[in-house]
Amino acid sequence: MTSELPPNSPPPRSFSLSIGQLTFGSFMLVLAVIIITSTASVVAIRHIDSTFAELRRLQSVGDLAEDIDRRMNELRLAARDFVTEPGSQSVQVAEAAQSLNEILKKTRLELAPEQQDMIDGVTERLATYRGGIERISALIARRAELIVALAPLREAFDKAVAASPDPEIATKLSQTQSRIATALLAHNPSAAEQAAQSMRAMQIADGSLRSAVDAYAEAIIAISVREGQIADIDKEVLGIEGRLIQRVTELLREVSTRRGHVLSRDFARTLAEAKWQSIVLGSAGVLIGMFAAVLVVRRTVRPLAKIAGAIRKVSGGEKSAFIPATDLDNEIGDIARAAEVFRATLVDADTAREAAVRALAEQRLAEESYRKLFEASVDGIYVTTPGGALLNANPALARMMGYETPQGLINGIGDIASTVYVDAAARDGYEALMRRDGMVREYEYQVRSRDGTILWLSDSATSVRNERGEVVRYEGTVRDITDQKRAEDAIAEGRRLLQMVIDTVPAVINVKDRELRYVLMNRYMAGIFGIEPQDALGQTTAELMSHYGAAKTDEHDKRVLSARRELGFYEEEYKDSAGNMRQWLVNKLPILDGQGEIETIVTVALDIGERKRSEQEMRKAKDSAEAALRNLRETQNSLIEAEKLAALGRLVAGVAHEVNNPVGISLTVASALERKTANFASQVERGDLRRSSLNDFLGTARDASSQLVANLNRAAELIQSFKQVAADRNYSDQRTFDLGDLTEQVVMSLRPGLRKHNLTLNVDCQPNLTMNSYPGPYGQVLTNLFLNSVAHAFPDGKAGEVDIQVRESGKDNVEVIFSDNGCGMSLDVRRRAFDPFFTTRRDQGGTGLGLHIVYSIVTTRLGGRLDLDSAPGKGTRIQIILPRTAPLEQAAE
Repeated sequence: MTSELPPNSPPPRSFSLSIGQLTFGSFMLVLAVIIITSTASVVAIRHIDSTFAELRRLQSVGDLAEDIDRRMNELRLAARDFVTEPGSQSVQVAEAAQSLNEILKKTRLELAPEQQDMIDGVTERLATYRGGIERISALIARRAELIVALAPLREAFDKAVAASPDPEIATKLSQTQSRIATALLAHNPSAAEQAAQSMRAMQIADGSLRSAVDAYAEAIIAISVREGQIADIDKEVLGIEGRLIQRVTELLREVSTRRGHVLSRDFARTLAEAKWQSIVLGSAGVLIGMFAAVLVVRRTVRPLAKIAGAIRKVSGGEKSAFIPATDLDNEIGDIARAAEVFRATLVDADTAREAAVRALAEQRLAEESYRKLFEASVDGIYVTTPGGALLNANPALARMMGYETPQGLINGIGDIASTVYVDAAARDGYEALMRRDGMVREYEYQVRSRDGTILWLSDSATSVRNERGEVVRYEGTVRDITDQKRAEDAIAEGRRLLQMVIDTVPAVINVKDRELRYVLMNRYMAGIFGIEPQDALGQTTAELMSHYGAAKTDEHDKRVLSARRELGFYEEEYKDSAGNMRQWLVNKLPILDGQGEIETIVTVALDIGERKRSEQEMRKAKDSAEAALRNLRETQNSLIEAEKLAALGRLVAGVAHEVNNPVGISLTVASALERKTANFASQVERGDLRRSSLNDFLGTARDASSQLVANLNRAAELIQSFKQVAADRNYSDQRTFDLGDLTEQVVMSLRPGLRKHNLTLNVDCQPNLTMNSYPGPYGQVLTNLFLNSVAHAFPDGKAGEVDIQVRESGKDNVEVIFSDNGCGMSLDVRRRAFDPFFTTRRDQGGTGLGLHIVYSIVTTRLGGRLDLDSAPGKGTRIQIILPRTAPLEQAAE
């Protein structure tokens, strides 16, 4: 960054060269020498090229030998790639063979007749090479067919091993299969064949497993045989090819060697001329480089040394020392001007010291002014220690607290934390803010004056520290806001009464300001649109209810603002929080202030949906009688289910019954342990404690602790289950996923317990079922259904099957069917299956929350519906219909 020139310094010279320009110019000189040297070298090389033209012609035979060697290497590498990784490499093998054939034809024309027999032998070997490649191609094609057929055999083998009732045989087969896979990956066909033979030799009683093992072993053996045949042909072809390359290349190299000595003398003469040319041009380059170095030193190093000497003089106290080179317009000039700024700064520092002396005198005058302001202020001003002792106060604070003088206030208070603050916690909060921020702003608290009157004060203070950083005192001002607090309380009480009145009205009532932001809303409206009244204050309709028809509401509000009168009753339709379209009779009227301007807009809306529906039903009663009867029955069933799930009394009774037992036992054990502890403490105090008493107390404490832990864990599990019922909807994020893949992942976590319970779990998922929903709750639904079947559908360890089917249901829904062939449910049990805390296994520790949680998640979290079908002895079938995209209302939660 270039320093700023002093006001009296001369302007920089425009013709000065920068360090970068000097360096670049020197580099260009050296580059010119290099270019000249390179040009001379090119001339010499051209002469060398003409000298060696005859040598290259004579050495063409040697070049052909090298070309044959290279072509054969390309053919060998292409053949190797084709054997290891067949595919497009077969084209490369053909191209390499064709290229080698052409170069052989060209070489044969330039050789003597007695040497042409070697080229003819290469041609015959090339034909053998092509035949070997064709044989390998046939074997590779057969191996590819066997590998394709291996996949279904491997899948059948894995399924047969997984279903094997003999775990020892299954383990051996899995280990042998791992050895086969390792051998195939290592290209060791012999080891793979041996492992397959050992697999076939195993004694397997299960017929289906025996068949799957034999089929898989035969496929592995066939693949291993083909691999061995490919390796044998590859070895034979490459061996012959190596001998061929050696014979041909050695012959041709001998011809080129004999002819290579013809031009050696011309080569030596040309090198000698090039050497002297390089010496002359190199010396010229060194001289030019030295000249460039001297130029750089003269234009950069010397001016910098002069500037450094001047800076040392300034540092020694010669503030009027001259700084050279400040007129240069380059980096050196920037350094010189920065040194000049440093010199001027030292001069300014002396001037600032003199100004500080004058400021001290002015400070004394300011302190006198502060004292007068301290005495005449209408707000209370105080100084206290961090411990709460009052050090100083102004007359306004003394009068505020009921004292005649500040000294009387100081003498009468003492520790303000215990004598002034009504609530000691307020002082603790004050000190906490001081420790954290070093100040408080508008901190409100209550104090007690001299005559006992309770005052509200607003306190703003800062902490003062000494040189060591320690807080030595608090300085602040207080303002009496008692009347303000009383007015705020009166306003709040009036708003509370107004809110209570409008909350009792069964109609939508709200009040908005001129910016169409809510200042009041009754609870009836909040319940209709699924919000809280306090959350609506200060927000617009678009911010709260964008999908409920906010645009129409704002349009009518703007009409009131423009017309300055009420609109009169009109009918309008809006969606509620459940997405149902409802009809309203609405009126909007303005409230004017004292100047006749609109202050607020009051909206009143009555629900006329029932009347509208009645009118529509009367008009269509004759044509839709049967449909109405069917809808009535469905509505009746929904109301019955809703009433069952809303039975708060039964739910509380179930919770109390479940939690009361472990809590009661824990309380009894704790009481007994308390009495035992009191007796033990009495014996210790008396000093007559015996070993038997100590052992008895330890045994009792151990038993009591064990019982307390067991019962409290049981109570914690019950409470956790109850909390799970209570609509905690934030434990899973909404995302896009494949329903089939997610179902397989959940089932995979359930399979380890199948063998223990002697059950079979069958899953049939339609592919490519994409959903935008909640994967966590869906997994919990499947887990709860599976655990419920294990606990209730198959008593006494009875074997059975559990089926899960997932498929598309229409364009926007999916269907999940969970069924088992267990003992089924009676009619009474089926009707109460989704009730909370209803269970048929309460004596075995069941809580009755599993199916209720399933019902809650499916109908609320996932936005779906479910149907239960079961009968005694006929198993249970649960059908779940879920939308592919979770409802917006649920996602917003």
